[in-house]
Amino acid sequence: MERDGWVDASAGVAGDMLLGALLDAGADLSVVRAAVEAVLPGEVGLRSDRVQRSGLAAVHVHVAVTGAPPARAWADLRDLLSTAPLQERVRTDALSTFSLLARVEARAHGVPEEEVHFHEVGAWDSVADVVGVCAALADLGVGRLTCGPVGLGSGTVRTEHGVMPVPVPAVLGVLAETHLEAADDPGLTGECATPTGVALLAALGEATVPGPSGRVVGVGTGAGTRDVAGRANVTRVVLLEAGGGAAAPAGSGDARAEDEDLVELAATVDDLDPRVWPSVVQELLTAGALDAWLAPVQMKKGRPGTVVSVLAATRDRDLMVDVLVAHTSTLGVRSHAVRRTALERRWVEVAVPWGVVRVKLGTRRGRILSATPELEDCRAVAEAHGVPLRVVLRAAEAGAQESGWSPGGEDGPSGAAI
Repeated sequence: MERDGWVDASAGVAGDMLLGALLDAGADLSVVRAAVEAVLPGEVGLRSDRVQRSGLAAVHVHVAVTGAPPARAWADLRDLLSTAPLQERVRTDALSTFSLLARVEARAHGVPEEEVHFHEVGAWDSVADVVGVCAALADLGVGRLTCGPVGLGSGTVRTEHGVMPVPVPAVLGVLAETHLEAADDPGLTGECATPTGVALLAALGEATVPGPSGRVVGVGTGAGTRDVAGRANVTRVVLLEAGGGAAAPAGSGDARAEDEDLVELAATVDDLDPRVWPSVVQELLTAGALDAWLAPVQMKKGRPGTVVSVLAATRDRDLMVDVLVAHTSTLGVRSHAVRRTALERRWVEVAVPWGVVRVKLGTRRGRILSATPELEDCRAVAEAHGVPLRVVLRAAEAGAQESGWSPGGEDGPSGAAI
């Protein structure tokens, strides 16, 4: 069941604090570990402990290095996230978060975005925190996320670049270009809000609101490392019924989890080398676009042109504009709000004579409407065994049908949500 979520960051927020709160609210630690392992195989381990912070019970997450993580630039991390075997929502949310971090760090340090070094967008522990939070939100079924004003702290903090004032430049950079608001709390001392923590709230949240609204269905508290006397060093998450009210009766046809508000962007270009267009589409998808496509048009004076269109989450509109103006020659980008009704989607595994491939099921109201073999899985099997790709695709379709995963049938209990 989809839920709303509200984050209390009045005492500050860090990636591990938000992850601890989500685990305390019921997210499955094994799911979080699997997602982190998919991105950083053999490099880090996660552990959660029950602790107290100024008398409040909370979950503290420990991220420990288990290997020797190499130094990575943002481009390297982006490639890792783009190719890791993650749920698509987790991948998209993690890319959106790190894209925002890389952008503000590049501006703060005066370097090109592609050259932002790994420690500037978060070391391996921050990668684990970001991927872990994205996986935990998906596991809890949190659709809409909001938060209250963020407690920033005061004083100074030692960083890779030396001693800096609190809040550090990256935190201010996130605040300057997003919906987040700073809390008016001069009593907070030290670094209470980290770049990773505020970037997660900004990239994944939709708005800053003063408090939760609706029926509360769950609460979680995540602990920071410090235990400050007289002020609990925690971040809290409140889970609410989706929509802020009573759930619609089954079969009523009212608001459904498949319906979502998105933004569609477009630009029309007539002077770009056509060999560049495939890389433009890939840049948009890597940045978190839900879909991107090209269409030929005839422009004024009979010139041929191309319309590039993008479908994205509303929170990613500015990021998509940045990609379009950076990678095409357009002088402007159009956008409008759209509402998409999507099938529920999940993976099932199907055996073929040469191995196992995934098949994506599209379902609605308990019925299977589509069963599509994953092309890259089939391509890998075909290349490994010297079999034509079309043969593997046909075998996967037949295997799905034999397993009962054929269009028109009833959806079964197995398979993994995507």
